[in-house]
Amino acid sequence: MRLFKKRPYISIQKSTSQNGPTVPDGMFEKCPQCKQSVYVKSLGQERICPNCHYAFRIRAQERLALTVDPNSFSEWDGEVHASDPLQFPGYEEKIQNVQINTGLREAVLTGQARFNSIESAIGIMDSHFIMGSMGQAVGEKITRLFERATEKNLPVVLFTASGGARMQEGIFSLMQMAKTSAAIKRHSEKGLFYLTVITDPTTGGVTASFAMLGDIILAEPGALIGFAGKRVIEQTIKESLPDDFQLAETVLKNGFIDQIVEREKLKSVISQLLELHVDPEGTLKEESE
Repeated sequence: MRLFKKRPYISIQKSTSQNGPTVPDGMFEKCPQCKQSVYVKSLGQERICPNCHYAFRIRAQERLALTVDPNSFSEWDGEVHASDPLQFPGYEEKIQNVQINTGLREAVLTGQARFNSIESAIGIMDSHFIMGSMGQAVGEKITRLFERATEKNLPVVLFTASGGARMQEGIFSLMQMAKTSAAIKRHSEKGLFYLTVITDPTTGGVTASFAMLGDIILAEPGALIGFAGKRVIEQTIKESLPDDFQLAETVLKNGFIDQIVEREKLKSVISQLLELHVDPEGTLKEESE
């Protein structure tokens, strides 16, 4: 006879009661810069951290609402979307899922809009769509953006945000660098104004092509701007690099961009630049004088 009997384990059921205090999902976001939890409503429409003034990444439609005159945007080439030229495993399914999640057909939104009543062609890249990577469709939409702007004598304002070329499309993706640059050249030869606004992050083939071809290049504070990543460069040159060497502030000091503009002031600055540089026919004022 056993002197001690093992008591059976008592299973603990998870409480489903709603009486205790709970925090609804989505009420707070962690700031990538200061690491503080921030109440979402305190970010405001511009989505700026109230503690360190970090500019959160925003979607193309949010950028559009912040930047152009209300109800002035008309989309161009919305039917253009990615194909799968290399039959890359899982690529088509990935595209379909991200289209559902973002509401976009591709990583760039293009069209025509007004900035303080000045007509302009506009392009906005969205880093939520496969990190804004550039494939055939992105290159085609940006090329058409400049071609149509050239036909209509319109300036172009382009917001960049990209991790670079889209690896699932291989060489077809890299070809877009030359294709978009050629369209920008034709736009420039007609004496039309091109303004680039670099947002976080802008890297790879996008930086090496249309992002750096603007007549004036603006950037948001703290935006990551570069071609290769820090680790790749360090392994190549066998030297350590500072953490901030690819941030907009350092890039400005080295002369690669013209000005850093806070998100709240971007609409005003863009409007002022268009007024200064564009005549009623859309061409650069100095070209028409």
